[in-house]
Amino acid sequence: MTNPGKKHISEEQLLANPHDGGLAPSKFPIKVQKAGIVVFVLAVVVASAFALTEHWRRATFTLGASLLYLSLLRLTCDSKILGVLAVRSRRFDAIYTAIVGGLMTFLAISVDALGS
Repeated sequence: MTNPGKKHISEEQLLANPHDGGLAPSKFPIKVQKAGIVVFVLAVVVASAFALTEHWRRATFTLGASLLYLSLLRLTCDSKILGVLAVRSRRFDAIYTAIVGGLMTFLAISVDALGS
């Protein structure tokens, strides 16, 4: 049943990030954007492996560096390509991931190794 007074909204419009309306598309090709996401996911996997092997400083540093890299990805990639990694506006996501990533990296570098 269709409602005559309601406009049909496509699936693409429903999945679009409402915070990114009117932004210019990325200058990078889609393959390059997807390759950047693959690099990010691999870095998170490496950080997880460090955490599972009880190398918490390496895990924290790698995850922090991954979040710093994600902030660059958020600024340069389209929200449609990033998918669930694009939560709010480009600016908010980039600033948030840069702050959290910077703090994690600083923590990993500044805390004493405690004999490990």
